[in-house]
Amino acid sequence: MIQEACMSRKPWDLAFTADPEEVAALRRIMRLHLGLWGLHDVTDGAQLCVSELVSNVITHVGAGTPATLAVSMNGTHLRIEVHDPDARALPTLLDADSGSENGRGMALVDAIADRWGVLLGPDRKVTWCELGTRLTSPSGHVDEAGVTRAEALLSLYAAAKLPCEVSSSRLSRATAEEAVIDVITDFLHWLRAHGCDAEEILDQAQTRHEAQIRARR
Repeated sequence: MIQEACMSRKPWDLAFTADPEEVAALRRIMRLHLGLWGLHDVTDGAQLCVSELVSNVITHVGAGTPATLAVSMNGTHLRIEVHDPDARALPTLLDADSGSENGRGMALVDAIADRWGVLLGPDRKVTWCELGTRLTSPSGHVDEAGVTRAEALLSLYAAAKLPCEVSSSRLSRATAEEAVIDVITDFLHWLRAHGCDAEEILDQAQTRHEAQIRARR
């Protein structure tokens, strides 16, 4: 039986200057990377955590501070780190009411993330947080019904089409993508053979997919 295709989620980092105008760009970069990693469900929370961690540097260390955003996987948790050169200005979680600005940023991070903390070095600090995902493994896929059904379908399809020596091994991502293209192509042939409007069916599928994504946010 074919096992799930692995997705490479390699750690990455980005140096930036802690200025208010940089926040929107960092949010866009985070959304782009998480889209490539298939982690759409945690994108909004991750973007908010990036905003608050960077804003914390701007407020308590100073605008213009050289900093680094680092993103990685810790098991099936998404880990976000912001590095800055001031080991004295520590983020603090305050019991801030709705009208208070102080402590609000870390309170939001605390509410969104599964855990967060601060690592201190002699000349820097790392403020980090981790968000839980629905991944089945660090290099696996998101655990949801549609993905599970697709995995089962690809397993059956590849077993019928690919040589035995290939079907008994782990599918690479490239091989899995090619299998998906083959499946869609064959379904288009089936729709044409049965007199169906393939473009209309594809449009309906895309609309349903987008609606399901929106419903999970």
